[in-house]
Amino acid sequence: MGEEATLNGSELFGFSWLRPEDLAWLGSVPVLFGIGAWGISARRRGLRRLVSPRHLQRFSPGRSSWTPLCRLLLAVAAAFFLALSLVGPVRGYSLREVERKGLDIVVCIDTSRSMLVEDLRPNRLERAKREVTGLLEKLKGDRVAVLAFAGDVRQVAPLTHDRNTLGSFIETLSPRDNLIGGTNIGAALESALELFDGRTGSHEAIVLLTDGEDLTGEGQSVAERAAERGIRVYVVGMGTSEGGKISDGSSGFIRDEAGAEVVSSLDGSTLEAIADSTGGAYLSASRSALPLEELYDKRMSKLEARALWAGRERIPHDRYQWPLVLALCCMLAESSLRERRSGEVKDEGA
Repeated sequence: MGEEATLNGSELFGFSWLRPEDLAWLGSVPVLFGIGAWGISARRRGLRRLVSPRHLQRFSPGRSSWTPLCRLLLAVAAAFFLALSLVGPVRGYSLREVERKGLDIVVCIDTSRSMLVEDLRPNRLERAKREVTGLLEKLKGDRVAVLAFAGDVRQVAPLTHDRNTLGSFIETLSPRDNLIGGTNIGAALESALELFDGRTGSHEAIVLLTDGEDLTGEGQSVAERAAERGIRVYVVGMGTSEGGKISDGSSGFIRDEAGAEVVSSLDGSTLEAIADSTGGAYLSASRSALPLEELYDKRMSKLEARALWAGRERIPHDRYQWPLVLALCCMLAESSLRERRSGEVKDEGA
């Protein structure tokens, strides 16, 4: 049967809420009632100051003391039903046959210690996380998997449509989770290839976010194997050519065997060669405001999509009309009420 769209919020009196975040509008109802009640009270106090209570009926003939309160209650009820209409009360649903088309994209994020260099703000790793989060917000029918790598490779999430879960996982990425130091781009690309079904590479792509320090030198050979399968690799270089010092996790910086502070700089030529060998593309984060989104818009979105999911989708029935009709009835009733009874006013003037 496939996946079904689910509703947000819990049920109340058999209704679910399509937009539960708008329930805050209900908070305006008691505020309106309080303002209206204060106005009625202030008006009555003003009349008492002007006219003695025993002459009040002569001063304002035909006036009903209960009509203002009734009008207020009807106005508050109208506001309540309008707020419910905005929230979207849902009762019942229908099933619709759907087919989603998209790409399979594996995102490989470098989490080596060199990604903590601050030549990009706030640092390379945090910038990479932001790039991936921005990409997720643009995707529609595409499936995405996430790998984190340093000297080892860790699967953060398999291919999925669940962008919210992916975003929460990405936020937790840190060099503290690395089992082996260094940067093994070849192992990351190899793990990415294993996540694809192997039928065709025309709808598959690998996204690599790294500073390019491929210490094993295997990235190019694995990229060539990806090219043989028709899978393109798109690379975002995280860092600058000038580079920066690598934090040791405390107040200092990592030093080499000679005691000099290690400077990590972007190896853009290696990354560009990996991307070009697969027919992909390379962009540096230091030269583009949103490099990953740019690569998706100009390159990846042009790839051939395939049917990734088919089934029935649950379409909720928004019953916003029901409280809206009640709100209109309350407003009509409120506008029809008059504080003076018209018949008595005419008699007074006769």
